Amino acid sequence: MTKDLERQIKVLEMYCSSHGWKYEIVSDLGSGMNYKKKGLVDLLDRIVSDKVGRLILTHKDRLLRFGAELVFSVCEAKNVEVVIINQGGERSFEEELASDVLEIVTVFSARMYGARSHRNKKLIEGVTKAVDDSKSV
Repeated sequence: MTKDLERQIKVLEMYCSSHGWKYEIVSDLGSGMNYKKKGLVDLLDRIVSDKVGRLILTHKDRLLRFGAELVFSVCEAKNVEVVIINQGGERSFEEELASDVLEIVTVFSARMYGARSHRNKKLIEGVTKAVDDSKSV
């Protein structure tokens, strides 16, 4: 767990406690563009199953970088209150766009380097096996 995630959890716990709300923390590490994260899928299942009465977030983009509005619409349809603790100042269109582009570049760079790392690992394993096989001949 990262320091930032630990800090966000503490903020959520203090906020909920100060309002006297019962709560359960659902957390995930990973990209805000990953729609298959275990915690997100579990949260959506709970919302759709009427097991959530209130969704509290530290920031809007902590849920999803793109598509949070869709989740908020599902919450509205299921009568789930959405509370965003840090609304922050309104960002300009340019600031929002720059942030979105940076997120996209970050995600795709991580995927590209992750794929390279996987290919390199397979290549090294193949070479190691070939060397080992040649030693036994």
